[in-house]
Amino acid sequence: MEELPHEKQIYEYERTICQIKEQNTQNKLLSPEEIRKLDKKLDKLKARVYSSLSPWERVQICRHPNRPKSVDYIQNICTDFIELFGDRTFADDHAVIGGFAKINEMKCVIIGQEKGCDTESRLYRNFGMLHPEGFRKALRLSKLGGKFQLPVIFLLDTPGAYPGLTAEERGQGWAIAHNMRELSRIPTPLFVVIIGEGCSGGALGMGIGDHIGMLEHSYYSVISPEGCSSILWKDQAKKAEAASALKMQAEDLLGFEVIDAIIKEPPGGAHHDPSIVYESVKQFVLEGWQVFKEYPQELLLEHRYQKFRKIGCYTENSI
Repeated sequence: MEELPHEKQIYEYERTICQIKEQNTQNKLLSPEEIRKLDKKLDKLKARVYSSLSPWERVQICRHPNRPKSVDYIQNICTDFIELFGDRTFADDHAVIGGFAKINEMKCVIIGQEKGCDTESRLYRNFGMLHPEGFRKALRLSKLGGKFQLPVIFLLDTPGAYPGLTAEERGQGWAIAHNMRELSRIPTPLFVVIIGEGCSGGALGMGIGDHIGMLEHSYYSVISPEGCSSILWKDQAKKAEAASALKMQAEDLLGFEVIDAIIKEPPGGAHHDPSIVYESVKQFVLEGWQVFKEYPQELLLEHRYQKFRKIGCYTENSI
């Protein structure tokens, strides 16, 4: 597993303990009690490191190559998944994967932004950067959910919408804005889970929902830390300062009422024990479904409208 900079001390300590244990099997130098003490020290070290992570270190966790992707969530929380393709206008965007599925006994439509897990799949998925047809594909599947009264689940994980010339020629900005308007009108419960990077319009174009959850070390922001530091300080080296200034971590966004729940991850991030986050995401969706399936259609749409109307805050100063 790839080591992150803040985990260097942990992995070095783990390797040392493994060597000691291996040597101890051949030559009993340490008692079982002394070995347990070493393990306890390792646990304390992990607790200390993982409890004092900076915003930039959490961004690094969010981008870890082994972090579970949308495909992994679909495979592990869904049964009877039937993938659907195309936007019925131009092409099939491989950065979006979606279709009909079941989560336990709940029938649903699930749509995820997919980055890929190796060089070949990342190129195939365009690193999770959507073209206009990707947004149209997501909207088409969402409307199917509305038509058949099935809840729709969005899994967000993108560094942003594709910024290339071809995407702009096909109306990238319009596609995002159109999705935001039309998703606000889908007459069935919408659930959003930010599982990795939720960056810029690429995330917002699929981020309209009645119940929004965010994994503990994910981020949700109008711009990446690198992009922010380049604009504000003309220096990408200040990305750590930008990550802190953007207030894009789950705790910040819960306070701003941008999201509704923080989904806990195992110590060190979801890639350390994906089974925990699969179960947590499943429970988040199923619990939300128990609440929102009782909403009349008019109340559901009004709740969604008011939810996004009240995001943000301002102060008034009398002159």
